[in-house]
Amino acid sequence: MDRIALAAGALYVIVLLRAGGTFAVGWLAGAGARRGRFAGLTSSAKFRRAERAIQRWGAPVVAVSFLTVGFQTAVNFLAGTMRMPLPRYLPALFVGGAAWALIYATAGLGVLEVLGRLFAERTAFGVSAVAVLLLAGCGVVVYRRRRTAPSSGGTAADAS
Repeated sequence: MDRIALAAGALYVIVLLRAGGTFAVGWLAGAGARRGRFAGLTSSAKFRRAERAIQRWGAPVVAVSFLTVGFQTAVNFLAGTMRMPLPRYLPALFVGGAAWALIYATAGLGVLEVLGRLFAERTAFGVSAVAVLLLAGCGVVVYRRRRTAPSSGGTAADAS
């Protein structure tokens, strides 16, 4: 139980610094985030969806975003660029960050313990399990990139 508490505490500090830092960068960028260097980031479908959700639901969206993968960075950045008031943002950060830390501490340590036992007792099965996890992760990345990549539709010769 001490390992879980230690891991959860460390992860909580990490998520508060990371998400709070993302919010702060968004806050400082403000209106300039929609122009210049950040224009590509804030014009993506993920950021537009996060912005609509924040405008409609605010702090609950920030808290729930910690239960997602990839969406929480967009939500925290946009909460900052939209200047969400700190009295509304901070409680959502603390609650969502605590949920994130507990999930990753318990599930993460559980997965590491299972993999450790697999390697100790059945090394070939442990190596196979890690290979399957890595292949699945690569498959997800490739799938997402192909799904979001703009289709070229034509060649440069067609443009002339």
